[in-house]
Amino acid sequence: MATCGEVLVNLLEGYGVDQVFGIPGVHTVELYRGLARSSIRHVTPRHEQGAGFMADGYARTSGKPGVCFIITGPGMTNITTAMGQAYADSIPMLVISSVQSRSQLGGGRGKLHELPNQGAMMAGVAAFSHTLMSAAELPAVLARAFALFQAGRPRPVHIEIPLDVLVENADALLGSEPVSVARAGAAPSAVKQMSQLLAAAKRPLILAGGGAIDAAPALTQLAEALGAPVALTINAKGMLPARHPLLIGSTQTLVATRALVAEADVVLAIGTELAETDYDVTFAGGFEIPGALLRIDIDPDQTVRNYPPQVALVADAQIAAEALLSALSNKPLPPRSSAWGADRVARLWAELNPTWDAATRAQTLFLNTVLETLPNAVLVGDSTQPVYSGNLTLNLDQPRRWFNSSTGYGTLGYALPAAIGAWLGRGDEQPVVCLIGDGGLQFSLPELASAVEARTPIIVLLWNNHGYEEIKKYMVNRAIEPVGVDIYTPDFIGVAKALGCAAESIQGIEPLRTALRAAADRPGPTLIEINQGVWMKEVAV
Repeated sequence: MATCGEVLVNLLEGYGVDQVFGIPGVHTVELYRGLARSSIRHVTPRHEQGAGFMADGYARTSGKPGVCFIITGPGMTNITTAMGQAYADSIPMLVISSVQSRSQLGGGRGKLHELPNQGAMMAGVAAFSHTLMSAAELPAVLARAFALFQAGRPRPVHIEIPLDVLVENADALLGSEPVSVARAGAAPSAVKQMSQLLAAAKRPLILAGGGAIDAAPALTQLAEALGAPVALTINAKGMLPARHPLLIGSTQTLVATRALVAEADVVLAIGTELAETDYDVTFAGGFEIPGALLRIDIDPDQTVRNYPPQVALVADAQIAAEALLSALSNKPLPPRSSAWGADRVARLWAELNPTWDAATRAQTLFLNTVLETLPNAVLVGDSTQPVYSGNLTLNLDQPRRWFNSSTGYGTLGYALPAAIGAWLGRGDEQPVVCLIGDGGLQFSLPELASAVEARTPIIVLLWNNHGYEEIKKYMVNRAIEPVGVDIYTPDFIGVAKALGCAAESIQGIEPLRTALRAAADRPGPTLIEINQGVWMKEVAV
């Protein structure tokens, strides 16, 4: 007899799942009966939040949904933070959990791991949460989940399986086939309207977000055809090469960039929420789009949020960008002022570059040193000071190489487990670097053991300022006496070595280069600690 749990694993293989993150427990062991005989690799985090962050990082580098097997009750409450981050950043994640037997759902009898309504709790951090009331429902609900991942706005999906359904006879489902759903095409009428407005524009501009990440080639050609400056959200970094003459970068929150945006007469926003954590990271307000706004998004609801458009198109970003490019190739474009396009972008950078303060320059030098030493590295960041600087100053040559938790939900402790997942999602030997502070690392420090066990050679760059310095500054700036921010920091080198990692503390550019090269040659993880105060003095820029 094939149980529901075994058939689930077979179906996941059919959908191309090759990696599962989870911690086995008495309520999920029936999922592992099928997993042991499958081709799917299992990685065990040290906390269910780590499982979610690993799945998130895996999804961002691979482009495929990250999958988690999670225990009833505490496992689900533990993973909600990771699901919240993925929900905010539109990351595909499939969380499969157990739940009490059907006859005991909501019974309040004090059963092991019991919650009053587990599905209702998860609904707030998922596109949907479904309770499988019979094995026969399994193919249809999985098809629904993967349809969302393939063709909709990808967000976490939660499927909970009652304990008695997990062991139900599912022989009849062994022949079930995965379902493939094509993404929405671009409506010709909307493409015609948008292409006419863009063709007639004297000062066109493009705002691109993480939802357009697969449209990078077409979007680059579109920008070049229009002579349009391009601003990228943090999750879209790399869609245009770092030194592209039309690239504004991710500087939308700065006054000078806002002035440029205000000059545009037509603005194409594609795959972006136009939300606070990309366009107003200083929470000052004031980001305005006076020009005609054209919005393209896979989510119809999102096309009208935050900034109402003149024309909206619900479509896959890549299909839409290619359709616009094709339509514009048949239209004569008016001559544009030499003061726009690449010249205007050059003037912007000439205005911005001298304004970076000493801390931003030192942290940018730190990041550039990493990229010069490991040119193909993927940088996975936490909410920490070098990441804040890099969000503004750093540009990369390919997408899916810079992402962090300072956007959207803004959680701490993300970068370490997400870097493990990111390395597993790359499918090659491309270095993956975790950028994390001493406060954030203490949220997920035990996941170093997971990295050792999974043999993932991630490089953890620990930026140590001995506390929550950014929050301390925030309090001081508001005349609040700092409380709770000067935290005890352990001997990270000793802890990392005890967990099986290589670890060292370094200062200065050349020692950093040497340490990075050595770490890249190791088969397992390395922690490199940088003391912020010493670094700032030694590299004074």
